[in-house]
Amino acid sequence: MDTNTTALIILNSNSRSGADTDINEGVALLEKSGINVIKKTSSSAKQTAQYIQDYSQQVQLVILGGGDGTISSAAGALYKYQIPFAILPLGTANDLAHSLDIPNNVDEAFQIIVDNYKSRINLGVINGHYFLNAAHIGLGVKVTSELTPEVKKKWGVFSYLKAAFSAFKKNRPFHVTIKVNGAEHRLHSIQLAVGNGRYYGGGNVIDENSKIDDGALCLYSLAPSTLWELLRNAPFLRYGKHNHMPKTFTISGTRIEIVTRKPKDIIADGELISKTPAKFEVIPQALEVIRPAPTDNS
Repeated sequence: MDTNTTALIILNSNSRSGADTDINEGVALLEKSGINVIKKTSSSAKQTAQYIQDYSQQVQLVILGGGDGTISSAAGALYKYQIPFAILPLGTANDLAHSLDIPNNVDEAFQIIVDNYKSRINLGVINGHYFLNAAHIGLGVKVTSELTPEVKKKWGVFSYLKAAFSAFKKNRPFHVTIKVNGAEHRLHSIQLAVGNGRYYGGGNVIDENSKIDDGALCLYSLAPSTLWELLRNAPFLRYGKHNHMPKTFTISGTRIEIVTRKPKDIIADGELISKTPAKFEVIPQALEVIRPAPTDNS
């Protein structure tokens, strides 16, 4: 790490571990490595973005301590000011960190920052709103509404499974038209997801071939199914092998248009950000992030 580096650390006080995590040892490691540190605590996406704007001319690195929502909320400001970022995984699922091979151990995450290997990743866009992991229409939206802070605190990563069971009972099928690569597809769906990253929802894979730096968006749509069918296909859903399921439509592209008969909510990285109709796009190599250096087997 360059000894002239100044890093802005922003901790999300509302994340599952953000308010309770002691980062003093990690900060000491950074300072010992010659990095000047500015520490801030944020309680909202607006405040996080404001900190990045305020310090954009003073820092060469932003370190985000929180979950996927924290990092996603900062994406627009990071892209605007082109400041490299690093992650302290303090959320419930930490799917973006997982996509980047960053371990959940905070001390190890600090060491990765010191090692300072950087690469560039894609940024997804939905109707002008940025996202990093995945966006959902249908069942995934219901899951998010069931995923209350109380459920997250009590159930941890298993909170996604509990929320999914509750959401299935309330979810309804919908008709959707998808336009990708010049072709139009009309479907009946209970769940539609578009992924920029690889992981979402506590370690589920959006597509077995997806990567956050591949310059493409991956989409899958689940046809109306019984709970038993979904449970039987759970391993395929978990590991992104949707093309092995008979009632699943999959496709990838750089621009995807989605239209539903009635406007439907779109959740991205855990936040309600838009409604259908929607245009999904990808900005290749948009952000620079610190991650573990690739191994010979990568």
